[in-house]
Amino acid sequence: MASKQLSQETYDRLKEEHEDLTTRGRIDIARKIEVARELGDLSENGDYHAAKEEQGKMEGRIMFLAKTLEEAEIVEAVKDGTVQTGSIVELRYEGDDDTEKYLFGSIEERQEGMENLSPGSPLGKSLAGAKAGDTVSFETPAGGSLSVEVVSVG
Repeated sequence: MASKQLSQETYDRLKEEHEDLTTRGRIDIARKIEVARELGDLSENGDYHAAKEEQGKMEGRIMFLAKTLEEAEIVEAVKDGTVQTGSIVELRYEGDDDTEKYLFGSIEERQEGMENLSPGSPLGKSLAGAKAGDTVSFETPAGGSLSVEVVSVG
């Protein structure tokens, strides 16, 4: 079973969401389904079908969260200047003057206004452990090779 590295903050947020969905969420959706049932013929009842669809999506999210939490490896951000889960990484692609900033970590680590850079992606794998000033190369999905300079790690 592959573990998913999460910061403590993200783990706590996902755990809270899971608890909310398995308690309040399930009660709310059961009420919606019951109210829709009372409206009559289920075959032509849009409210009932919408509530059942919402229930299915919610149960899928609950299962995803449970699996993620079960497999999670909580990592402490060590501010040693290396690229690791939770780092904000500023990169400059070879041949480009502009830089781009990313949050290094799984999609669950997301922060408002910042794109994630997955540690499992080709670029992510080559960046793990890199420091500011390092240049790393990685194979693109199309089969080419790209280099990026690590401008800063925060």
